[in-house]
Amino acid sequence: MSAAGSAGFGGEPSPRGPVRPSGLLDLLNVASIVLDTEGRIVLWSPQAEELFGYSAPEALGQYAARIMVHERHLDLVVKLFGDVMRTGRSWAGAFPVRHKDGSTRLVEFRNMRLLDDRGDVYALGLAADQSTVRRLERDVALSTRVVTQSPIGLAVLDPELRYVSVNPALERLNGVPAEEHLGRTISDLLPQVDTVPLEEAARRVLETGEPVVDQPATGRTPADPDTEHAWSVSLYRLEDALGAVLGVAISVVDVTEQYRTAAEAEGARRRLAAVADASARIGTTLQLDRTAFELADVAVPGLADIAAVDLLDAVVEGRRSTLGPAESAVIKALAVRADDSARDALRAADQPGRVARYGPDRLVTECVRTGRPVTVPRVTPEDLKRIARSPEAAELLARAGVHSYLAVPLIARGEVLGALDLKRIANPTPFDEDDLLLARELAARAALQIDNARWYQNARDTALTLQRSLLPSHPPVTGGLEVASRYQPAGGTSEVGGDWFDVIELAGGRTALVVGDVMGSGITAAASMGQLRTATNTLAALEMDPALLLGHLERTTAGLDQAIATCLYAVHDPHRRQCRIANAGHLPPIRLRAGRPPELLDLPTGVPLGVGGVAFSTTTVDLEPGDRLVFYTDGLVETRRQPLDERLDALLALLEGPDRPLEEVCDLLLRTLHEPENSDDVALLIARATPPVP
Repeated sequence: MSAAGSAGFGGEPSPRGPVRPSGLLDLLNVASIVLDTEGRIVLWSPQAEELFGYSAPEALGQYAARIMVHERHLDLVVKLFGDVMRTGRSWAGAFPVRHKDGSTRLVEFRNMRLLDDRGDVYALGLAADQSTVRRLERDVALSTRVVTQSPIGLAVLDPELRYVSVNPALERLNGVPAEEHLGRTISDLLPQVDTVPLEEAARRVLETGEPVVDQPATGRTPADPDTEHAWSVSLYRLEDALGAVLGVAISVVDVTEQYRTAAEAEGARRRLAAVADASARIGTTLQLDRTAFELADVAVPGLADIAAVDLLDAVVEGRRSTLGPAESAVIKALAVRADDSARDALRAADQPGRVARYGPDRLVTECVRTGRPVTVPRVTPEDLKRIARSPEAAELLARAGVHSYLAVPLIARGEVLGALDLKRIANPTPFDEDDLLLARELAARAALQIDNARWYQNARDTALTLQRSLLPSHPPVTGGLEVASRYQPAGGTSEVGGDWFDVIELAGGRTALVVGDVMGSGITAAASMGQLRTATNTLAALEMDPALLLGHLERTTAGLDQAIATCLYAVHDPHRRQCRIANAGHLPPIRLRAGRPPELLDLPTGVPLGVGGVAFSTTTVDLEPGDRLVFYTDGLVETRRQPLDERLDALLALLEGPDRPLEEVCDLLLRTLHEPENSDDVALLIARATPPVP
């Protein structure tokens, strides 16, 4: 290790006079003995008493060789003593001595000649137990070796926090030779490192003696001036054997890789939180404009200072759009959102509902043409010309201070719908890879919701133009259900009413079962029924929860002319062997299980569609292979002559007994229960669960 000079701990004499003695000699417990020319002991220190066992009265005046040296070493000791006294040359070495208790021990000696002011000659002997000396030598050698060869940067600072010593590892970490450290503070040596917390921690350690472990520090050093590094720094107070404060020891470990990994993990956590937030906030309705505004709200201010959601005009109209290299993009702005700091830039943005044409050289055109993100970390005036729709808009963006730009395509089901356009103004950092990753995740999730809203809106608009729907055809047989159905007009006539059923195949072998009843009959009820059937099929394709689907269907019903309807919507999952059912004011379905009596399922009834004000709920019921569900409309069981409870009991009684073919059961129920004079039509749907198709 390189170190400062020995005059003071920092390399300079102390300006305050004598400093406290070091405790090193106390650790060695050095004994002092003075002999006259005859070899008699004339001075005897307390350490000599401890080392040799003789008290001062016992030792003074005695020949040292007689009480301290074994007889077999006497001649050698006399010769060495004579050489020191005669020539003045010092002698050093280890020698066996005899303790008062009779034991023999090795003692490290330093012998030298002394002269007093009268010219008299004396011999001074300094002695220490050799085992103590060897232990200290080993400790020093080990410490030196560890410090020199340690891969951890090590340093010692004096009480004024100036470098006193550094090891080679710290030289390499800092990129500064050891000699250039000495006498300088950390802030003097490393101006590009945030040293204030380190120096504050060092002062606390000097004051309290409490170590500080794993103090973080970041910055750049001459060793790697172009890269931000991170270090873990630990600080400990140094004291001598007497408790005097010598300074602070510092250990430095480069944890840049761990720091970057932790930063990436934190970035990933933030992205997941943002995506989770987006999942909850985007797509709360199937309204296209509302969904676009929800995406913009999520992006500002966490990701950008201004965000715009733009769709290709052809996509909004329900057509697919492909752009060639030389084609302009006709874009309809759906939503724009700006932070308070970006209000001035709003004047350059396309207002919601406006259709604008962007030339083939514009960045948003490139984004929707290629289906790939476009990132401009640091925007130049030339870039603004390709970002804005016009020179005037580019000037507005420049005055607002737009300095970074990112456009991410909105892609759903393989089709580019438009782009999420992001700009930064108050946020000083440019868009980076983490921002791009988050923007892509948000865009991917939002695009699916936007596409759902787009198709739903188109389907709803189409449904509103229908005057009449055809009666439902026989439902298909799905992979997890065997289905039979019947529709019978009221009174045995050809007039149709508002009752309907549907069997809709969903992904994963699941099946949606629907039975509904629009109040009334004739053309108006049939037209309303057709619109509700279309809306139900459209919503079912989105694979949402049954209660949520009824909620959307409720809003559709509210838009129809004085329409009120009851509806049961169920989703059967053959792999889970369950059926999830939501009820909007309809009669409960019946479950048939082998060896058990038929049962009316106890479901929350809900209110009919078109009434509004009450949320729907979903109930999960078990449906094992062989179990059957019977769905029906009130025309099957309601009459003017009998209470409803009696009619339901009659229905349950007809369903008792051995399992029969579903078609036969449908015929039996209609033949027995639906009376010719009944003024209401009937929809009947029976499904038997089958083992799922692998």
